[in-house]
Amino acid sequence: MKIDEVIARINELAKKAKTEGLTPEETTERDKLRRIYIDNVKASLTGQLDNTYILHPDGTKTKLNKKS
Repeated sequence: MKIDEVIARINELAKKAKTEGLTPEETTERDKLRRIYIDNVKASLTGQLDNTYILHPDGTKTKLNKKS
C-alpha cells in the first residue's frame, strides 16, 4: 500500500469517526495505518538527517552525529 493510499484511508476513517463512529475492526485498521504513517515519516526524517552536514565558517563540513 502506497503512503498516499494510507493517508487517504486514514482521512476516510477520521471523517467516519467524527460522523458516525468506527467499528472495532475499523479502529484496529486505523491504528495500524497510523503506525505505518508514523514509521514512514520517521524513516524519511532519519534519511534526511543521515545526509545532513554542518557547514562551518572556515568552509569545512561536519556530518551530524546520532544522539544516544
